[in-house]
Amino acid sequence: MSLSQQQLLEHVGSLTDPNTGKPYAAAKAVKAASVDGGRAKVTIELGYPARSQFAAIRAQIEGAVKALPGVESVLVEVGSRVVPHTVQGNVKLLPGVKNIIAVSSGKGGVGKSTTAVNLALALASEGARVGILDADIYGPSQPQMLGLNDARPESEDGKTMIPLRAHGLQANSIGFLVDVEQPMVWRGPMATQALRQLLMDTNWDELDYLVIDMPPGTGDIQLTLAQIVPVTGAVIVTTPQDIALLDARKGLKMFEKVGIPILGIVENMSIHICSNCGHAEHIFGAGGGEKMCADYGVPFLGGLPLDIRIREQTDSGTPTVVADAHGPLADAYRSIARKVAISIAERQRDMRFKFPNIVVQNT
Repeated sequence: MSLSQQQLLEHVGSLTDPNTGKPYAAAKAVKAASVDGGRAKVTIELGYPARSQFAAIRAQIEGAVKALPGVESVLVEVGSRVVPHTVQGNVKLLPGVKNIIAVSSGKGGVGKSTTAVNLALALASEGARVGILDADIYGPSQPQMLGLNDARPESEDGKTMIPLRAHGLQANSIGFLVDVEQPMVWRGPMATQALRQLLMDTNWDELDYLVIDMPPGTGDIQLTLAQIVPVTGAVIVTTPQDIALLDARKGLKMFEKVGIPILGIVENMSIHICSNCGHAEHIFGAGGGEKMCADYGVPFLGGLPLDIRIREQTDSGTPTVVADAHGPLADAYRSIARKVAISIAERQRDMRFKFPNIVVQNT
């Protein structure tokens, strides 16, 4: 009995995507399926970047299809395509940017900037086009983390800036425009105007994701972001200790009030493993991030260890995802990045980019 195209489509569509835990059909990921004699061909298009997972998905589908009666050979093509998704209110999409991810924390010192840059690099390593904007006007750290301390953005028209490039990322920061030792003694309106210019006057080049490294707290810059920037979702970074979680909860509630969905929570410094004896210890407590997720019904994206290598690599301008691309720490960041991207992919798509502006006028 020969296999029909419809049977092949239904069979592949019923298989479970190992990254989402849902059938491929639910995400409309099976883009094509054909049968020619005993030869079958399947095309899978994921809605999130996951280049490191392509081989496993290909093997999964090949094995499942080869087990069908009448199939002699299988060709499986796996790829991904990121599209724009809905944002808060009626805020217009940013030219050249499909999705914006705000990485925030309620307080400083929890590793937010380190998490933001490694999240951006992890998304890029999975095949996405990614940029990072350092929105921490008073304490920009991305120039140091990206190894771009002495770099300055250029302008072709004298009005807009070309983002700098580092490790495959497009980047901009107030730190590129001022001396490293110059304090930003600005009141709120000046800081928010600086953020607006950095964001709007940068020629972002067809990004799938723009990661915004937010300043800590819930002040003027955060409110401006919510009002004028088309944010797809926010990632909250915290540590397990109670005092950090108190402030993280405030940050989460702020995003909820302004209509920006929470993509999930990252628990940084969740555990320390001694580099000499291997003893594991929860220095800042245990389970705080997961409890916060349970309290508010948001995803727990993962825990990251307190590891000296993360600090050393980031300080040197070569963050962990680049410095040790195949190590367990980089894998942890990639796992978090995939969860963030999947959370975005499962949101409603923004269809405005598909339609032209229609103007009705009397003639």
